[in-house]
Amino acid sequence: IGGADMPVVISLLNAFTGLAVGLEGYVLGNPALIIAGIVVGAAGTLLTQLMAKAMNRPLTNVLFAPITGEAQAGGGMEGTMKEVSAMDAAAMMRYAESVIIVPGYGMAVAGAQHKVYEMTKLLEAEGVDVKFAIHPVAGRMPGHRNVLLAESDVPYDQLREMDEINPELPQTDVCVVIGANDVVNPAAKTDESSPIYGMPIIEVEEAQQVLVLKRSMNTGFAGIDNDLFYHDKTAMVF
Repeated sequence: IGGADMPVVISLLNAFTGLAVGLEGYVLGNPALIIAGIVVGAAGTLLTQLMAKAMNRPLTNVLFAPITGEAQAGGGMEGTMKEVSAMDAAAMMRYAESVIIVPGYGMAVAGAQHKVYEMTKLLEAEGVDVKFAIHPVAGRMPGHRNVLLAESDVPYDQLREMDEINPELPQTDVCVVIGANDVVNPAAKTDESSPIYGMPIIEVEEAQQVLVLKRSMNTGFAGIDNDLFYHDKTAMVF
């Protein structure tokens, strides 16, 4: 199981937890446990179905299809990876009219959400329009990015869901990807042999300039290289 399939599986496990609680309530003759278990199990099942549908993947495919990304990693990449300094990246954002930030699981691991919002306020003070693009299943659970950004006092009206933000990307000057990988990989749209083919992504390659913040060139959770890193518009900031 890899890529953005992981939250689907976690949601399914939550549904099983509700089922276990309900059965325990039945054995103990405790109506409260039975009701709680039914509610949790039903909610988890519904969420699992909705998330699998959003991923364009049947649940059986999520659970049983092998992830073969490691065998494909590094193959078929076209273009050249370009690296820029943090100072150059700052200048690109400072002189842009619009910036969209795509936070990923890497931002959560680094605990960088507070610094990201500090950067956002600096850009806004210079007249830059800043928004956040949220993939519905980025990270390990739906809504994880929303919670982290809310902790940093990011206004809710700055958060945009994937379907809402994608049409805006072609008119965006700079798109900043922070610790995201599989959810911005163009292979999901173009490479039928990719294990994430068909998965909805945030189409950051449509922006005028893309900055990708990563610690290294390591692959994402699906274990496959990201075509975005070799795109003409993309610059890596390590």
